[in-house]
Amino acid sequence: MDFEFSDVQEMLRKDARRFLTEKCPKAYVRKMEEDEKGFTADLWKEMAGLGWMGLVFPEKYGGLDMTFLEMAVLLEEMGRACLPGPYFSTVFLGGLPILEAGTEEQKQEFLPKIARGELIITTALTEPSGVYEPTGIEVKATAQGDKYIIDGTKLFVADAHVADYMIVAARTAPGKSRGISLFLVDAKSPGIKCTMLKTIASDKQCEVVFNKVAVPKKNLLGKLNQAWPLVERILLLAAAGKCAEMVGGAQQVLEMTVDYAKQRIQFGRPIGSFQAVQHHCANMATDVEGSRFITYQAAWMLSLNMPCDKEVSMAKAWVSDAYRRVVTLGHQVHGGIGFTKDHDMQLYFRRAKAGEVLFGDGDYHREKVAQALSL
Repeated sequence: MDFEFSDVQEMLRKDARRFLTEKCPKAYVRKMEEDEKGFTADLWKEMAGLGWMGLVFPEKYGGLDMTFLEMAVLLEEMGRACLPGPYFSTVFLGGLPILEAGTEEQKQEFLPKIARGELIITTALTEPSGVYEPTGIEVKATAQGDKYIIDGTKLFVADAHVADYMIVAARTAPGKSRGISLFLVDAKSPGIKCTMLKTIASDKQCEVVFNKVAVPKKNLLGKLNQAWPLVERILLLAAAGKCAEMVGGAQQVLEMTVDYAKQRIQFGRPIGSFQAVQHHCANMATDVEGSRFITYQAAWMLSLNMPCDKEVSMAKAWVSDAYRRVVTLGHQVHGGIGFTKDHDMQLYFRRAKAGEVLFGDGDYHREKVAQALSL
């Protein structure tokens, strides 16, 4: 089996590494954690100019027509750099659902704008119940003439405070597995209240309250009452993408820790010469490489449109736990310095904890794997 990147993928990786090293230093990451928006327009435009927003969109919608495998390569570099901003929400939670289920009119309207960096979009899915199941959708959308009226509350909506549109999952009919529909909602519509939440990763997640929000019927995304399979597809793609991002973070933690173990002198010798530290680093390396291989297997299958629900869940279950183990061991090797606010280790630890639960934690995805094994 050939595990090497193609020439195009290697060029994408190197260009992304070079760009993010220059444009997204840790000083920028820290500044954006405190910034109200969480990103700068200049960096957003530069990323769009590189084609990153439309990387997997067809050329007719302004994209580069690449595959999910190339997207994984790019996301790994973004995770390595702790890139802040609404890239993941716009492309994965906004663009890909429209590409998967939008009408031709919706694709023509939204995808080129996303590719040019002119539109920020996200998905409003989770609610106070916190479950990724149809029963967890209690926000209601009621037909009224040529529009729907949406009422209810969504939680942990990524980048809703800067979004131009939100894809809102709402209940349009009673039922456990049916009756869910998706709507493209103008985020500036009357009746929407957005409140920023305080999160462990200092990322921008919001509570969004919909109070009699009117949405044109033409803004229905996919089929009425039959959107849950599309929601599952969104979660599948997002989970795989988040795995790639987490692999990049874990790789950077490993490199930081190994460098520190070589340089830190204790008892007259580098701490990397002690067996316990060596074992910590070896375990970290094993987790990182295991995470990379299982993630890229899932990304490869997605790029070929192969059925891979089990493989994606295996990857998310493994990477969620492995990234946490990597940063925990990294902290042990660094000792007290790694826990200080000024050190970069805490940036990765907080992102590991956030990524662990996004789009389903390890237990959720292990249950998915068990179901795929007919257990």
